[in-house]
Amino acid sequence: DLRPPVISLMLLPGSGLFMAVLVQMTITGRSFIGRNMEIALAANLTAGSRLQQDAAGIPSFSTRNCHIALVSLKTDLPSRSLHVMFSHTFLLALQLCPAVDAVLNLVNAKFTTMTSEIPLGTAGTLQYVLLNPPLTSETFIELDLKTILHQKEGQEVDLPTDQLSLASLPPKRAGATQLILSANFLSAELAVLQASFHLEISNNMVLGLPPLVTTMLGALIPEISRMLPPSQPVVIEMRAVKAPVVTITPDKSFVQLFSTAEFWVLPSHSAPESLFVLDVHSDLEVQFAVADEKLRLSLALQSLHHLSVFQELPLRGVLADIIHVAYVPSINRVLRGGVPLPDLLGITYLRANI
Repeated sequence: DLRPPVISLMLLPGSGLFMAVLVQMTITGRSFIGRNMEIALAANLTAGSRLQQDAAGIPSFSTRNCHIALVSLKTDLPSRSLHVMFSHTFLLALQLCPAVDAVLNLVNAKFTTMTSEIPLGTAGTLQYVLLNPPLTSETFIELDLKTILHQKEGQEVDLPTDQLSLASLPPKRAGATQLILSANFLSAELAVLQASFHLEISNNMVLGLPPLVTTMLGALIPEISRMLPPSQPVVIEMRAVKAPVVTITPDKSFVQLFSTAEFWVLPSHSAPESLFVLDVHSDLEVQFAVADEKLRLSLALQSLHHLSVFQELPLRGVLADIIHVAYVPSINRVLRGGVPLPDLLGITYLRANI
């Protein structure tokens, strides 16, 4: 009869983990001389385990200094049988140290899932590995993670290595796990996805937009009205051309999106013709949420900056409507896939506070 062990854990600053396990068992049966017997044993196991970084960048526990101390041994056997029974019982207790190794190996196996490559839809892959060896304090373990992003062609995205001091992070709540994702990482994540931000907007594609025809365009830009064929459909091709930049502040977070808007006319009996290209710099507010163990971003247009060649307010207003009503919602559909969060010992993020 093995009682549930009483386990005490303590973090060792700069080292790893200290554990004390009180094991109590009662052995009943027949003795060597054929009579009923009962042995009650209590043993205390103490062991230290070092938390380190292996060659693959994975956290790993390893046991050191495992000791077994016999706390008590009670039996109803005659004294001449005690020596044999004590030896066999203590040998049983000595199997506790290999059991600790087995448990730590199970924990280490959970750590290995942290470094698995995670698909980012069809745009690329994401991988988390340790940047530095784990740091253990009296109250928590700090893991500095490096994020490796690959585009679908296999090319690695250049990502600055963020070295944040603990003093710069929000205060840690007792008994809670805190995960910090940097603005640089989120910017790189959007850079991998930006190829999916391409959108062609045509007439009657989205409710609420003005008619996308040459007549409307000529009324907005009188300088080119004489060059335009009358009443021909216009297509606006939106394309992200530079890596988005994420800025995080205590109050609000923003995404700067750098894109082009190319205006095409579609004559009835000839090939599409490019009219002009505008450089568009958009500021979008970003909201964060957690769903399906991923961080989801949702964007909303705040302001529109220079349009390169044309600065007329009517064109600016129409383009802002097009980006707000058609382009940003298409980007949000791409972002619904979310940013995969690291798998740390099966932590669930469903009830996370952001």
